[in-house]
Amino acid sequence: MSASLATKRWARWGIVRGFAALHAARLYRPTATPVAFVHEHADWQARRTAEYYVDGLALRHPGLATAIDRPWGLFDCVVHFSSQFHWQNWAAALPHNNRYVVSYFHGKPEDGPEMARHVDFVLANHARIDRIVTAAGLVERRLRAWGLPADKLRIVPLGVDDSLFRPPSPDERRAARLALGIPEGAVVVGSFQKDGVGWGEGTEPKLVKGPDVFVQALRLLKQDFPVFAFLTGPARGYVKQGLDQAGIAHRHLFLENHSDVARCYRALDLYFVTSREEGGPQALLESLASAVPVVSTRVGMAEDVILDGENGALVDVGDAASVARRAAEILSRPEMATTWRHAGRATAERYRWSIVADMLYDQVYKDLLS
Repeated sequence: MSASLATKRWARWGIVRGFAALHAARLYRPTATPVAFVHEHADWQARRTAEYYVDGLALRHPGLATAIDRPWGLFDCVVHFSSQFHWQNWAAALPHNNRYVVSYFHGKPEDGPEMARHVDFVLANHARIDRIVTAAGLVERRLRAWGLPADKLRIVPLGVDDSLFRPPSPDERRAARLALGIPEGAVVVGSFQKDGVGWGEGTEPKLVKGPDVFVQALRLLKQDFPVFAFLTGPARGYVKQGLDQAGIAHRHLFLENHSDVARCYRALDLYFVTSREEGGPQALLESLASAVPVVSTRVGMAEDVILDGENGALVDVGDAASVARRAAEILSRPEMATTWRHAGRATAERYRWSIVADMLYDQVYKDLLS
């Protein structure tokens, strides 16, 4: 490490420690709500989730919570970190006179050395956390098996804006497909995520997101259907290379605003979740709210949300052949697709952000505030 970089890091650490001392002495406190939801500064899913939770809480509990990106100047309140990663970054400098909540959406040691270190940190330091929130029963069971106290664990799902994500009219669907240049009769399969390493082209796959499974499933589906892949999100180079090699037509859009993705669902016939690990994913609920049939691996919230064969399809992690087979089944049975669309929309309506924000208050904040 260079001397200048070391100096900057020590200076930043000194500032953080200084704020911690002021907290302890109660000499510094900005105007704060009883709950501070601390999210990463970057505009990615954890930040948007925090903001949606806070907006949902405001409907029934105005003035209860604020979304912030720095946990400075807070004492005698509930401080909720949007991820275990963000909490770890701040843990050493946090004062002891707050109640701490940490969201743990995903991650297991098998996902790689960096994730293994995060898991070890949580297991070694969970005594400093009052509540651990996860979105999925699968992850909650995992945390419990690792020895985290059951009385600290809470399941509060992700939510969805079901007014933004909604079934398209026939005209909206035609317009979306026309704007994308999708050939008449093509079967459009969506994948709206980041599944490459880094923030560049993403030609190195982030295998935990299952880009290899996605490409292989489309290769198999292409044998019987005119497949067209619709991609959004950064770092999709690996998938695009695989689709090119397989001769599968595709379109990739970079979206400036997350809300723009709502219009992308209007063009879809199917959505695939092929990940090996997830906390949600958010796209699962967005697809259902948009009346797009989903084929998903058994990750994150999938088993909590999807009733296999009733409102979507579930397959084992890594099983590209089953992804393609279940997709072919729904494409070959229009009446089943219609049933799934209606059932999926009804499911998504039970997960609107105002509902899950109430769950967060009732299951997590209420007793901590009292």
